[in-house]
Amino acid sequence: MTAEELRCHARHMRRMALDLAYRCGTSSHLGGGLSMMEILSVLYGAVMNTAQHAVPYEAQDKFILSKGHGVLGLYTALAEFGIITQEQLATFQQDGSDLIAHPVMNASLGIESSSGSLGQGISMGVGLALAAKKKGYAYQTFVLCGNGESNEGSVWEAAMSAVQFGLDNFTLILDNNHMQSDGKSEAILDMSDRYAEMLQDVGFETIEVDGHDASALMEAFQRTREAEKPRAVVAHTVKGKGVSFMENDNDWHHNRLTEEQYQRAIPELEEV
Repeated sequence: MTAEELRCHARHMRRMALDLAYRCGTSSHLGGGLSMMEILSVLYGAVMNTAQHAVPYEAQDKFILSKGHGVLGLYTALAEFGIITQEQLATFQQDGSDLIAHPVMNASLGIESSSGSLGQGISMGVGLALAAKKKGYAYQTFVLCGNGESNEGSVWEAAMSAVQFGLDNFTLILDNNHMQSDGKSEAILDMSDRYAEMLQDVGFETIEVDGHDASALMEAFQRTREAEKPRAVVAHTVKGKGVSFMENDNDWHHNRLTEEQYQRAIPELEEV
């Protein structure tokens, strides 16, 4: 799949996310989902084998959304690449739905972990990667984290464990949109410009990339790996990407989309 095709998938995923947020009739986490669409488009469309239905589960690459509030990105990726149906996607945040405000583990729907309590996804990912090493499975494990949870010690303990165990089948992706639920990350704990350096110092092979550039993301994920080193991809992104009045506005971390706002946003997404 080409970078242009993946960019088009990301654009369609943003449109689906806006539709879901509007139609669910309540507040949802939009900003942090919109920032990760290119990352997920590249992973599901060009890097992971997860969307290939003939691959047995033991060989399927694993994706964990540690920043569980970015679930609109995950759900739309699962639908865009045929892992769940459009009918299932349309149940988002409806009574009785499996697709609620934070992911709940359900392997049949392609959801590898429950998340919501932040800072835990990387530990689970390290466990999956270590299990693959010990059992001789060929799958790769990818974990996507956010700014706020990267303040937590559990993230760094798990990162050091990935290095200790030589997990060159493990990739940590940092959706570095410089914001978290309480505001700008730099005003809370000023780490956002130092993630790559810190992860490299811990022992990761570290790559910094424009998180909205599908070509750059493909190159980062597909680059030949260093033996016995986990990989970190620090993706510089924009919270609320694609909708001008949401970009870098933390009011859209969790908010309700009105009809007027929805009608303003849709034409912008058609132009991206």
